[in-house]
Amino acid sequence: AEVADWLGLMHFMDAMMLITIAEYVEPVSDENVTVMDTELSNVSVRLYLPRQAPEGLRRAVVFFHGGGWCLGQAGMKPYDRLCRWTSNRLNAVVVSVNYRLAPKYRFPVQFEDVYAVTKFFLQSSVLAQYGVDPARVCVAGDSAGGNLAAAVAQQLLEDPEVETKLKAQALIYPALQTLDLDLPSYRDNAEKPILPKSLMLRFWSEYFTSDPALQEAMASNRHVPPASSHLFQLVNWSSLLPEEMKRGHAYAGPRAGSPELARRFPGFLDARAAPLLVPDARLRRLPRTYVLTCQHDVLRDDGLMYVGRLRAAGVPVTHYHARDAFHGSMLFASGFTELAVGHKLTNSYIDWLDDNL
Repeated sequence: AEVADWLGLMHFMDAMMLITIAEYVEPVSDENVTVMDTELSNVSVRLYLPRQAPEGLRRAVVFFHGGGWCLGQAGMKPYDRLCRWTSNRLNAVVVSVNYRLAPKYRFPVQFEDVYAVTKFFLQSSVLAQYGVDPARVCVAGDSAGGNLAAAVAQQLLEDPEVETKLKAQALIYPALQTLDLDLPSYRDNAEKPILPKSLMLRFWSEYFTSDPALQEAMASNRHVPPASSHLFQLVNWSSLLPEEMKRGHAYAGPRAGSPELARRFPGFLDARAAPLLVPDARLRRLPRTYVLTCQHDVLRDDGLMYVGRLRAAGVPVTHYHARDAFHGSMLFASGFTELAVGHKLTNSYIDWLDDNL
């Protein structure tokens, strides 16, 4: 992808998207789940409807796939398997959202797509159509999808048009902040597989722009304008991380940069893109939460800081930390690259949903 981009043959993300295309599977129903591609609120979704008879109203999960807001789709084999298993094991309706992707579409389009689907689905008439209990709905997602799930859960609390409240949110190794990109997890895992620091910085930058100036500033941790430096306290890992994660690292904190980038690309300071930037008062009303973090992951500390802030705000949080896993490990639960750790993380996630939804 880097070579194709350097030679001008293809945009880096378009080349990376070939992985998504290669992993695509058709919406095939089986004896347990009816699967179909459709639209909700004019956004493409893959819908999973369990065939087993319900004992009453069903549970529901609205799921957002990962891929750095640039890659992935609901029809990729790992996501299709995960949503199929979730629907079957929980006897639940699962809505997997195909939001539009960068670089063609920038923030806030991805957020607006997933929010539109969730808000539409939470209407009483739509829940009734699918036999869903309005008191048992969850949003979930992995990586960039975990980012979107956290942002949706926050925004729903501020929307007077939404009467149905989420019962839970499940965030799988989520990306949650854009301010400090030199956390201990970024330092420790800069060259680890699947998501090295350089790729994560590119994902963050592409979410907002293809201008290399933002990515370069993020790489030096000097992209936040002086006027926004008060936000650093919300992501200050020296006070928010457990001691074991801070060991061996000295806190320096981000350095203020030119206000020009924030003026041109204000999205990276928007809580809809960086859910850790909301004040504690907004966190207190969030539903019960599951957060999965992996030790060998640049995004590890994003999740850990959110766990700490949610617990301090009084939100019931279940935190599963996988010490033997790397970013994306849950997706390695089926197919040629099947790994035991993928099954372990998948079972943790689905078991939590079963107990809490």
